[in-house]
Amino acid sequence: MNNNNSDVFAGSKQIQVKDETNGISFSVLVHYPTHQPSSPTNFGPYTLDVCVDAKIIAGQFPLVVVSHGRSAANGSSFRFRTISTFLAKSGYIVACIEHYGNDHPDKNFQTSIENLSYRPKHISLTIDNLLSDQTFGQSILFDKIAILGHSLGGYAALAVAGGKPWAQTGQPIEVQNDPRIKALILMAPAAAFFIPEHALYKVDIPMLLLIAEQDEITPLKWTADVILNGVPDKSKVTLKTISNAGHFSFISPFPAAMKKPNFRPATDPEGFDREEFHKILPTEVLNFLNEKLLCIN
Repeated sequence: MNNNNSDVFAGSKQIQVKDETNGISFSVLVHYPTHQPSSPTNFGPYTLDVCVDAKIIAGQFPLVVVSHGRSAANGSSFRFRTISTFLAKSGYIVACIEHYGNDHPDKNFQTSIENLSYRPKHISLTIDNLLSDQTFGQSILFDKIAILGHSLGGYAALAVAGGKPWAQTGQPIEVQNDPRIKALILMAPAAAFFIPEHALYKVDIPMLLLIAEQDEITPLKWTADVILNGVPDKSKVTLKTISNAGHFSFISPFPAAMKKPNFRPATDPEGFDREEFHKILPTEVLNFLNEKLLCIN
């Protein structure tokens, strides 16, 4: 791994992952360490300091897969760019999924059972794809893989890491757990799918649980209780409450043109400074990964 080098920049590459079983494909934005200098690059309304299609640094690196929330709220592979590019410059490969049928503006599966089944599966397919990829396959530490999920992405992270989710109708949701997952970062996760007893008893890995104090969608105490009371070893959960933050405060700050009062993902509780928070959040995530993921043998 290459860490804390002033000459390490963030590379950026778009790939397509196929779900052959269901006849669909989805886009994944990959950020990774490179020695090729980066520059401000426009991706639609977003500007990222990256080097597109740069050559990855020689060596092997941990992998973090990012799963976004619902499309109407925060579905995009660019929503967590402050974290993904920071981790790339710190020696991680980061794969940001754009979930099929639940990204912006594609909302075909937004409220469907298919969406709840597809999301965990597509995390595993992304890992499969990257491990067999010509560019990244030899560069990934296959035993150092983590998932970062926000909101419904937090649901997907828990499901793929061993959780047994249940729909609101009371029916079990068919998911395939992936034993390659060694750590989780959960930001305002949708934990309601894991209320039944023993739904989380197989999720026995380190996790960073970040809860927003002013979250009205995944409330602080309720969400934390579901997870802390559901996992087999609550000592593996690092719980942090973000003072005065809202549900969407974990999303990277939006460009000025997108900051409109009726666009909820861009809004925060009065007095909360998202710009300042995102100068701290990527380091919090990195410190957790360095401590918990890299120490796993």
